[in-house]
Amino acid sequence: MTAVFARTAYHDALSRLADRHLLRDLAYVDGRWIAGKTGKSFEVTDPASSATLAWVASLGADETAVAIDAASEAFAGWRAMLPQGRAAILRKWCELMLAAKEDLALIMTLEQGKPIAESRGEIDYAASFVEWYAEEGKRLNAESVTTHLPGAEMIVRREALGVAGIVTPWNFPSAMLTRKAAAALAAGCTVVAHPSSETPLSALALAVLGERAGIPAGVFNVVTGNAATIVGRMCTDTRVRAMSFTGSTGIGRLIAAQCAPTLKRLVMELGGHAPLIIFDDADISKAVEIAVNAKFATSGQDCLAANRIFVQRRIADGFAKAFAHRIAELKVGPGLEDGAEIGPLMHERAVSKVEEQVSDALAHGARLVTGGRRHKAGRLFYEPTLLTDVPAKALIMREETFGPVAAVTTFDREEEVVARANDTEYGLVAYIVTENGARQMRLGRTLEYGMVAVNRVKITGAPIPFGGWKQSGLGREGSRHGLEAFTELKYLCIDTAA
Repeated sequence: MTAVFARTAYHDALSRLADRHLLRDLAYVDGRWIAGKTGKSFEVTDPASSATLAWVASLGADETAVAIDAASEAFAGWRAMLPQGRAAILRKWCELMLAAKEDLALIMTLEQGKPIAESRGEIDYAASFVEWYAEEGKRLNAESVTTHLPGAEMIVRREALGVAGIVTPWNFPSAMLTRKAAAALAAGCTVVAHPSSETPLSALALAVLGERAGIPAGVFNVVTGNAATIVGRMCTDTRVRAMSFTGSTGIGRLIAAQCAPTLKRLVMELGGHAPLIIFDDADISKAVEIAVNAKFATSGQDCLAANRIFVQRRIADGFAKAFAHRIAELKVGPGLEDGAEIGPLMHERAVSKVEEQVSDALAHGARLVTGGRRHKAGRLFYEPTLLTDVPAKALIMREETFGPVAAVTTFDREEEVVARANDTEYGLVAYIVTENGARQMRLGRTLEYGMVAVNRVKITGAPIPFGGWKQSGLGREGSRHGLEAFTELKYLCIDTAA
């Protein structure tokens, strides 16, 4: 069944879809598209215009249990399939994603708001995880252990955990799903996924393509509806052996507490409050481009966003002037508008939070250089904003910022800025701009972050272990470590004595 879409200004955009069957308003459980017993639905809106895009099926605890039933029953067959067989299905899924890139990007921009160029990039990124894990899944090799017992042969191997629960956010609705699901499926696990209720259409479109690729019924399920009900049901079910969640640190703690009685494997990618440290040996124009890309991609709604920008005092004025000029050039508008670089924020709560942080910073003595208010493009748009001289006690320097606001402060010494950068409960990613090789190595060790980027912004990808320290998460996604997260070690000791 195809979703019923409102006749809005974006209706013409929807007519551009080459494959309207990708639009779904039903959940996908056990190879079937279902509405749920109550028939309830929830509204999905376009953040650029606030118009209704669709009403999507809202499932409850009972339907979630049915999805877990299906995944549990399908597990034995999926696990028993040769890795080459699973890989062939995953490769086909990847191929279908890339073939449907324009449609998938359009759906994403409509429900999430990001510029269409960013949506296209995310589809490529999402497909890359499926492609990579299709091959990496073949390499879960057993290892022989040198025996310490006479007459014994020892083997250690990895086996699939079982049913994996997956909970994905609204800011990267396709890539976060495939980064988790592709690893789980390649390992031999089955999946029950719950996408954010703000952006369920992207996940449902991927389910359509997964079905076409030949993923068997019950192996991959997408359950839409109330997060507390659905995720709560997954957390308490003993058959769900792993939970992978991307979202806020606060919600991550709640999920961890709910999973504690059943001792699930947890993989969590949580909040970030990234520092960007710019030393006075940096080329200012290069530093500005790094700052723009690190702060304003996805309209600042990214756990990797550089929320705290530390600039060494000698170049601070020159950097601020050049940064302000570059920020003023950013084009704000709906994601489908030609050249749009900054789209809307996701909802009113996000805009209100940004307004609160900006007001608080100004009250504490920060200086507003540019921006600082809602944009005329619409009620959920916020002007790209630059604050300088932001004190450490301001909220924006203590809390994660999900919006297009750059907070800049100065520093004098390396030891000082490292201490200030580490003075947070978060530890996902840090950015450094310096030409000093020894300093690059020192900060690579002393910064308390799971990932450190030196003189660049783009560092993520399927082959690397994505994850943070401290309150930024547990475990890793991507790389072989992301695959192993969905497996358990088994030790086999065989008596070989004559």
